[in-house]
Amino acid sequence: MSGADPVTVGVLSLHTSKETKAILNAAEDLGHDTEWLRAENTSVSVTDGTPVLEPDVDVIANRMLLSNTEQPAEELGLANTFTQLVPMLNEPNTVLTAIHKLSTATALASNEIRTPDVTLALSGDRLNAARERYGEEAVYKTAIGTHGGGTWKVGPDDPINAKVGNRYAFLQELVDQEDVRHRDLRVYVVGGEVVAAMYRYAPDNDWRTNVALGGSVEDATDDLPEEAAEMARQAAGVVGLDYAGVDLVEGDDGWYVLEVNPTAGFKGLYEATQVSPAPYIAKLAIERAGGEVDDDRVRDIANVLDDSRPTAQPPDTVASATEPAVIGYTEEVVLSGTSGSKTILAKSDTGATRTSIDTGLAADIGAGPIKSITRVRSGSSKQSKSRPVVDVVVGVGGNQHTVTASVEDRSHMDYPVILGRDILENYQVDVSRRIDGDVPDTPEEEE
Repeated sequence: MSGADPVTVGVLSLHTSKETKAILNAAEDLGHDTEWLRAENTSVSVTDGTPVLEPDVDVIANRMLLSNTEQPAEELGLANTFTQLVPMLNEPNTVLTAIHKLSTATALASNEIRTPDVTLALSGDRLNAARERYGEEAVYKTAIGTHGGGTWKVGPDDPINAKVGNRYAFLQELVDQEDVRHRDLRVYVVGGEVVAAMYRYAPDNDWRTNVALGGSVEDATDDLPEEAAEMARQAAGVVGLDYAGVDLVEGDDGWYVLEVNPTAGFKGLYEATQVSPAPYIAKLAIERAGGEVDDDRVRDIANVLDDSRPTAQPPDTVASATEPAVIGYTEEVVLSGTSGSKTILAKSDTGATRTSIDTGLAADIGAGPIKSITRVRSGSSKQSKSRPVVDVVVGVGGNQHTVTASVEDRSHMDYPVILGRDILENYQVDVSRRIDGDVPDTPEEEE
C-alpha cells in the first residue's frame, strides 16, 4: 500500500457515543474508509492456522468503555485479541493501567509525575488504619469508576471498606487551594500533543467537577500553564495512551495529575473550546496504518463535532433481537456504600427519574456523606422538593449500578428503596412478578 491509498480505520466500541461517531466521520472526511467494530458485525476466527478479524481493517482506535462495564477483563480480552492482528491505538495493556486509578497513580509516581497521596488496602482494617494520614477530609474512591460515580469525601471518623460493591476502593489526599472555587483541568492529549484543554468547575452544592454531574466548563487551551501541559503530555506517555483526557488539579504548591482517561468524552471539551479531538485521533490512526492525511484539513474539521450517524454504523440487528433482562415489581437488591452493604427489598417505579433510598439505610451503609441537593418532582404534583443526593452502588440480579440516589425518610413506607429509571432503563419491568407476594393494602406515595 502506498501512503496515498486509503486505509480502513476501525473503531472498536460496543456502545453508541458521540465520540465514536465523530472519529468515524472524521476518518471518512479525511478521505479514508471506516468500520465500526461492534456486536452486530464483529468476529474473529482461526481457520487452518490463519487468524482472521472481520470486518477487515488496517488499524483500530480502541474506544471500549470499560470503567462502567460489569466485567472489564472480558472486553479487555477482546481488545487484546484484536491487537495481535492489527495495530491498535490505546492498546489493552495501557488501558488496563489507565482505568485502574491506583495502577495509574503508581505508574505516575514511579516516573516522578506528581500525583496526590493514595492508599489502597486489601482489608478494611488496614485501610481505616491509614485514615489519619489524610487529615480532616479525604477523598474515597472506587479504583474503577466513571462520571464521578463511586467518589466520596470522608471525615476522620467515617468508617470505610476495602471494597464498595465488588470493586476495590482507596483513600486519596484532597488537593485544593485556600479560598478558591473548586475546579480541575482536563487536558486532551493526542499523539503526545495537547489539542485542547478546559477548566471544569464544580456545580453548586457539590465538589466534583464532572460535566456528567452538571459541572460548568471554561476554555483553557490558549492560557494553559506550561507546567500543567507538560505534566499532561508526560502522564499520557507514561501510561502509554495514544490519546487521553488527563485530569489535573492545582494545589497551593503546584499541579497534580489526578487521572488519565482512555475514553474521555468530547462533549464538555467541545462546548468549552470549540475543538473536537476526533480528527486528530483519526489522523493518528490513519498514519499508524501507513496512510496520509492533510494536516490543514484536520484543523478545519476539528472546528465541528460531527456526531451524525456514520456510514460505518451497521444495521441494529442484534440489539433489536436481544430482549433486556426482566426485573420484577419488587426485587431484592444489595446496596453498598463506604461502610458496608445491605440486602433490602426494593420497588420498581418507572415514573421515578432517579433511585431513592431511606435516610436511615443510607446512614447504615455509608451512602454519603451528602454533598449536593437536587430538586425532585413527586408523582403528578407540579411541586418539586429539595432532597439530598448521594452515590450508592445498587446490585440487581448480579449486575451492579453506581447511581446518584436521592435520600428521604421512607420509614413510614412499605419499601426503603425505590428503583428509578437510572437503573430500570437497563431492564424490562414485569409488574406481575413480586418477590414479596401480595400487593400492599396502602398504596405507596408516587415518586
